[in-house]
Amino acid sequence: MTYVVTEACIKCKYTDCVEICPVDCFHEGPNFLVIDPDECIDCALCVTECPVEAIVDEGSLPEDQAGFLAINADLAREWPTITVKKDAPPDADEWAKVKDKRHLLEK
Repeated sequence: MTYVVTEACIKCKYTDCVEICPVDCFHEGPNFLVIDPDECIDCALCVTECPVEAIVDEGSLPEDQAGFLAINADLAREWPTITVKKDAPPDADEWAKVKDKRHLLEK
């Protein structure tokens, strides 16, 4: 099993989760983070660090978020690893309240 970053992270991109990860499985894109499922050790430390509750274990993925398992796996191969927390985008708090953001994901 692995953990998956879901739609809630899009345009928020809080990076609180990356420093707590013991295996550096997070990768950073323009407006989203992903977890490499081949690196994730299922420790769940990142789950409580995410202020928008965007990280879910794959067994609990809601049906409308199921596609994010493949999105995480695919983009983890393309995007660089991130291990140090960065400032969130200035409008992250506003985006945290927005639903249905999948179309805004920048690859």
